[in-house]
Amino acid sequence: MTTKSATISSIQPATVASVKRLVKLMTIFAWTVLAIGVVLSLVKIGHFSEENVFLMVGIGFMVGSVFIFVIGTAIGLVHARMNQALAEQANADDQGNAL
Repeated sequence: MTTKSATISSIQPATVASVKRLVKLMTIFAWTVLAIGVVLSLVKIGHFSEENVFLMVGIGFMVGSVFIFVIGTAIGLVHARMNQALAEQANADDQGNAL
């Protein structure tokens, strides 16, 4: 049986510009999904029950938009924290080499 493996060193880290672009795209997507959810919910708001498919799907879209926004924000925060830790490590290495 043959197995394939990949090394971590072959994976290139994401650039700051690409992460910002991803966060912006996910934010736009979250707002779009929220708008779709609101429109679907308002289509048949008069019949408020679990049998109203438009209302149920609209609520699902609105809840999903929150998750999309949170995931996009978390990606940006994790990447910023990683860059900060790498910068601090580089500063510590520079100070260690100077001594």
